[in-house]
Amino acid sequence: MTPTTVRAMAPLRISFVGGGTDFPHYYDRHGGAVLSATIDRGAHAAVTPREDREVRIRSLDLGHLVEYHLDEGPTYDGVMDLAKAAIERMGVRTGLEMDLTSDAPPGSGLGGSSALVTAVVGALAALSGRTMSRAAVARLAYAIEREDLGIAGGWQDQYAAAFGGFNLLEFSASAVTVTPVVCSAERLERLRSSLLLCYTGTVRTDLGLIDTQIRLYHEGREETLVGMKHLHEMAYEMRDAIESGELDDLGRMLRAAYENKKLMNPHIADGTPIEGLFRVARDAGALGGKICGAGGGGYLLLYCLPESQAAVRAALRAHGGQFADFAFRSSGVEAAVGARTWRPVP
Repeated sequence: MTPTTVRAMAPLRISFVGGGTDFPHYYDRHGGAVLSATIDRGAHAAVTPREDREVRIRSLDLGHLVEYHLDEGPTYDGVMDLAKAAIERMGVRTGLEMDLTSDAPPGSGLGGSSALVTAVVGALAALSGRTMSRAAVARLAYAIEREDLGIAGGWQDQYAAAFGGFNLLEFSASAVTVTPVVCSAERLERLRSSLLLCYTGTVRTDLGLIDTQIRLYHEGREETLVGMKHLHEMAYEMRDAIESGELDDLGRMLRAAYENKKLMNPHIADGTPIEGLFRVARDAGALGGKICGAGGGGYLLLYCLPESQAAVRAALRAHGGQFADFAFRSSGVEAAVGARTWRPVP
């Protein structure tokens, strides 16, 4: 009998505002909030069980291949460590073949690493018939990244990938609350049609931007705390603007979000073309924009009325920008097991 291959997908996300306030060092004292929406691009994991205890993990994007025996365990050497740690954390008992792909390069600012972990968790849960809540999937993905592997970061990406949709994510020392944004399909489409997602041509490598942000906070740098407080407040302001239909305020708000992100960490654009690209975009008609993710490259999110988009696209392409079309996605991680679909329960 041919073994069943489980195919899982977890969506990437656009973080509109609030990134950085989802870190425990901040929200434990002040609370935190992020406005986030998942899109129709994601990380993918295909898992096929084996009859032995050998594990083979392939990155179809990067060409990496990792092989090890479950009895010996993996070596954490920076090559597909996220998948290795997920297999260990979930207590996989039989060998497997795992193929991984992503619709965005690592470090692009769309939450791709967390989406990949979440896709692997979903695939392994579906393979074993394990029922999990969306919050449990998010917490498990967080534990794999942040605790098992010690990768610095917050909570927003795991919750976005597990829950899916357009949400206000609120963080405190006691809980994470996910509240969907109340928005009609027509308004959501109007918003999407006014957004451009531009790839800068470079991705964030291990620049230590998150570690720097945390260090500046613990050093008591006033600008860092002021920036974080403004980003926290703006998550609610931007949510309210979307729910009330005041969408054209988002250009101004995205500009303010970027300025406050630079207050939080003044190094986010160091060594990148980001500042120049923003100037080009504004001169061509964009009303505002921000960096996706922690900075250091990756994608820019721009608010631009449809009538100005051809000029903005042409101007940014002339400076190396590349555009990714997208749609909002309302669902989070899911996996196909033959004709059956596995999803986490609410």
